[in-house]
Amino acid sequence: MSMTNDFKDFIAKGNVIDLAVAVVIGGAFGKIVTALVSGLVMPLVGYVLPKGDWQTWALGKFQIGPVLGAVVDFLLIALVVFLVFVKGLGSLKKKEDPSLAGDTKTCPGCLESVPKAATRCKHCTSQV
Repeated sequence: MSMTNDFKDFIAKGNVIDLAVAVVIGGAFGKIVTALVSGLVMPLVGYVLPKGDWQTWALGKFQIGPVLGAVVDFLLIALVVFLVFVKGLGSLKKKEDPSLAGDTKTCPGCLESVPKAATRCKHCTSQV
């Protein structure tokens, strides 16, 4: 195959398209979180800071305010990603896993889970 055909096959894979969609949605989500942090969270932080304005907060020549805003952005995005993808989708996968259901048994040949009513394993085709 030529390089152009290899490249077309690579682009046509679902993983590449899914990744592109995730990057675009992630960028939009990042903008929402940045607006939330700069509009709601950081003004509350500004009440605690001595000067009151978090954007101009500095220690000597070091501008701490913008760094603090970026850190809070990151932490909120990481928290939402953890809650939605790790915990949320993880719990859905556990519910969908047939091996967790009580109506399965283990194949003696390959140790995979098969339904109790099965007479042959769908993985190794041995009798169970």
